[in-house]
Amino acid sequence: MGSPTGEGGVKETQLGSLLRPVRAGNAFEETVERLLQAIKLGVVPHGERLPSERDLAVHLGISRVTLREAIRSLQEAGYLDVRRGRYGGAFVLYRPPDPSDGDLAEAVNQMGAGDLADALTFRMAVECGAAQILATTSLDPSQRAVLLRRLSEVNDAAPADYRRLDTAFHLSIAELTGSPLLAAACADARLRVTDLLNAIPVLGPNIAHAAVQHQAIVSAILAGDPDGASRAVAEHLEGTAALLRGFLA
Repeated sequence: MGSPTGEGGVKETQLGSLLRPVRAGNAFEETVERLLQAIKLGVVPHGERLPSERDLAVHLGISRVTLREAIRSLQEAGYLDVRRGRYGGAFVLYRPPDPSDGDLAEAVNQMGAGDLADALTFRMAVECGAAQILATTSLDPSQRAVLLRRLSEVNDAAPADYRRLDTAFHLSIAELTGSPLLAAACADARLRVTDLLNAIPVLGPNIAHAAVQHQAIVSAILAGDPDGASRAVAEHLEGTAALLRGFLA
């Protein structure tokens, strides 16, 4: 879907890890799931257009009929605006809701305390592993530039864009390993906690602290220090878990 080193290319490779071929027996349901992952993770943010029907059908391994049914369902659910004509397509309407009192507790209740613990463990395992692997990889200048750009974007993000760009930063680490399976696992791990993260406010001191941790992660990766990269990610994710526990207390 294009080069992974350009701005559009990074988004396209992240889409590629999400838009994997679906199983024939549940083609419609899994297509809806894949598209919702891309939308909720902000890989295709509010106001932007999904890839063309042709590209989506090829990457998902489905017919255009199945794809159109899935898109129509997401349109009816308020996630997409489908426009016809030369400049038409399926445009994302979804915006993460502003957090309010009780949202986090409700999200945890829907998930279940045991599933929350499992989701945090899963995320710790796959993201630490991705950073560790990337630190052992010989990155070319364009790949290093991608990582540094994603770091700059999240650390300079306005509060309204922070969660989306934070997701893009974390997913880029997995993408740059070159492993589609690992990238998909990291995307899945992030999606499992997305509703929880969206349910807590974006706090200035937390953003500042996270920026230092993001820098430590990137510095260790670029220095070829796999143990340091894994430790930096673990510290960062432990901070996120502590923030969640604090708001649940």
